[in-house]
Amino acid sequence: MSFDVLQDKIKAKKNPTVAGMDARVEHVPPSILKKHMDRHGQTLEAAAGAVLEFDKGLIDALADVVPAVKPQSAYFEMLGWRGMKALEEVVAYAKEKDLFVIADVKRGDIGTTAAAYSQAWLGTTQVGDASCPVFDADCVTLNGYMGSDSIKPFLNDCTQRDKCAFVLAKTSNPSSMELQDIVAGDRLVYTVMGDLIQRWGQGTEGKYHYQALGAVVGATHPSVLKELRYRLDKVFFLVPGYGAQGGTAADVRYAFDELGRGAVVNASRSIMCAWQKTGKDGADYQEAARAAAEQMRDEIRQYVQIL
Repeated sequence: MSFDVLQDKIKAKKNPTVAGMDARVEHVPPSILKKHMDRHGQTLEAAAGAVLEFDKGLIDALADVVPAVKPQSAYFEMLGWRGMKALEEVVAYAKEKDLFVIADVKRGDIGTTAAAYSQAWLGTTQVGDASCPVFDADCVTLNGYMGSDSIKPFLNDCTQRDKCAFVLAKTSNPSSMELQDIVAGDRLVYTVMGDLIQRWGQGTEGKYHYQALGAVVGATHPSVLKELRYRLDKVFFLVPGYGAQGGTAADVRYAFDELGRGAVVNASRSIMCAWQKTGKDGADYQEAARAAAEQMRDEIRQYVQIL
């Protein structure tokens, strides 16, 4: 299973983190943006080119530090078809650098629509006799609150193509409690979802005993991380909310099992925008991002030993 691939990369780098590629135009260093605007004017083409150059530069700086990257499709969709072309190139470039790619798309539809989404992000599109990969990510994020109909098409591609998916369980945003903390029978809703994720993924365990369906559990809820880690022993966790959203290394330690496995912690702005705190106007954006990623890794290592 693909979570085996991710865990192998985490073990090799002794670093259970993923760098988010969530670049908006204002996150791009001024010199890069100016270069593309000089060429294409104040257009979406210029913005997409600048974001692509920035993300590739981040990947170059981080490739030997982090095991994975997580491009967020919304920030590319803002730039229309040019942004989606840039996203396709970012995914391909990250894979060239041997990084695990989690496409943060949070799809949650059903039936043939869900199958089409899955084919786009994990599978292939049939054109005549040819099966053409599209984005070809290693993993996607999903919203499972429409039930198993929204998950099964992705799970099929996961098992057939050695891919995987993270399903939202308990998210890091403050208003998640409006739904996810409601009592449902003898459980809270996020616990119901966690149990469903583990049940849906039965029979897809890999060599590390984790299933092809993982769960998104926010770093801002350490007690929930601890609860769900104990409850969902076969479910790999994606832990957002580290850094800019307030999650700390002390919080995320509860996401890991006794061998320091079973989770990957995401940080986006704290790495991507680290250049904004150095006073060098982005000239050192690669060095700043690398230093931030190394700091995050080292902070988590104080609490988590990866065996």
